[in-house]
Amino acid sequence: MPALYSVLRRPFEVDLRALALLRAAVAFVILLDIGIRSTDLEVFYSNMGVLPLPVLLERNWNTYQFSLHTSSGLWQVQAVLFGLAALAAVALLLGYRTRLMTVISWALLVSVQNRNPLILQGGDDLLRMLLFWGFFLPWGRVYSLDSRGKPLPETMRYNSAATFAYIVQIALVYWCTALLKNSPEWHGEGTALYYALSLDQVLLPGGRLIYPYPGLLQVLTWFAFFTELCLPFVLFIPWRVPFWRLLFVVIMYGFHFGISLTLYVGLFFLINMASVLGLLPSSAMDWLERRLVPAYQRIGPKVAARVVQPFAGHLATIRNAVRLRVESSVNLPSGAWNLLRSVREGVVLALVAYVCWWNLDSIVRPEWTMSQPMRWVGYLFRTDQHWGMFAPSVFKDDGWYILDGTTTTGQHLDLNQGGRPTTYRKPASVVSLFRNDRWRKYSENYLFVDNLYLRGYYCNYLLRVWHEDPSHPPLKQLDVIYMKEVSLPDYKVAGPNREVLCSCVPTPAQ
Repeated sequence: MPALYSVLRRPFEVDLRALALLRAAVAFVILLDIGIRSTDLEVFYSNMGVLPLPVLLERNWNTYQFSLHTSSGLWQVQAVLFGLAALAAVALLLGYRTRLMTVISWALLVSVQNRNPLILQGGDDLLRMLLFWGFFLPWGRVYSLDSRGKPLPETMRYNSAATFAYIVQIALVYWCTALLKNSPEWHGEGTALYYALSLDQVLLPGGRLIYPYPGLLQVLTWFAFFTELCLPFVLFIPWRVPFWRLLFVVIMYGFHFGISLTLYVGLFFLINMASVLGLLPSSAMDWLERRLVPAYQRIGPKVAARVVQPFAGHLATIRNAVRLRVESSVNLPSGAWNLLRSVREGVVLALVAYVCWWNLDSIVRPEWTMSQPMRWVGYLFRTDQHWGMFAPSVFKDDGWYILDGTTTTGQHLDLNQGGRPTTYRKPASVVSLFRNDRWRKYSENYLFVDNLYLRGYYCNYLLRVWHEDPSHPPLKQLDVIYMKEVSLPDYKVAGPNREVLCSCVPTPAQ
């Protein structure tokens, strides 16, 4: 039995250095996310924007959720919270007070995601879950400021319920994505990628290059589907684990790099590429260590001195005071600590089972679904997740927005084109009309009938921002127009249909 147990645990052993690399990559992506979000503080996170707090709480709120970002409707308060999140992410990147910074980064990420769920995509769920499982992972044990002055671990191999949770989570992302793709265009027809690249809202130059070749698109469709469905199984093979791990990472890097060249998916591809770094085997980490660690040892202390030291002293004082008090009051025997570790392992395994149930809920028979009273854990800790990327089928409705403003002199200007005269010709690049992927996602949700309540807020926000610039001619009306195109088989497209989604007029304050 011990030998069998040793074999079964092999797929869930990870290298501590790979976990550190995962931590740094997650922190880097968080910083990128904060930088992108910070360009839209007013429009997406304040009461002056498209989703004021009263509307959020009435239409998009769950009583089990929390959000520090709902404490105020002022963009200045949001800026402070964004700044705190950035500081925590930098500290996490450097491995300073790693577990505490993981918790803070997770709490602030959940908080900002709960503040505006209308601009979220699948990558946000994965980033949130990586931080959540990071609570239990020793991803600050090496390559961190926390590890300075501490002896290296006797072995870099590490195995626990948390590593099991991390690997299962990675597999769930791809398995559930594949199982939810149950339409003929993914299976028999192989036309899913053709329809995806027919969406001008997400089409990038790389996608334009391969779009004219239906045979290639069919092969790539089937490759994507069967990669997502079959490849995660190699993570559970208990023999030649380093080979299978490296194979998985290399293929997934190529897979997501290809997505980044063809489809506009924001940070989705980077989050997925970061997520698999913790799977790198020891042989790969040995190779990376020989090439990267010397440079890190030269640069790391200098960066730490500039970024961390200004506030590190105050945190150290607080930490030492708390440690002295705790050490003086808590003196548990080794058996008690072992019991606590066992309890932690049990909690993690229970959470893994819960997450698996939540994922299976969307693909199994209705009688197996999770009841509402059981869902509060998922809503509170945001372990809720859904991996329906281009599933069950790809959207066929496409188009572009025209923000048609009518001046007091009767001219028509397109606010979506910087105030140039309105034209109904299709732009050369529809995707370039979006400032970032958050705007693209919001524009997608703006179309849905269930979100009719959004339309007036967006229209009035555009009017107000336009009139804040004294160089802009005053408008007497603004029409939010969607030029809808429907993708058809065999490279056919239904002619654009003009749909006025919302019309608004300036208020006296505007």
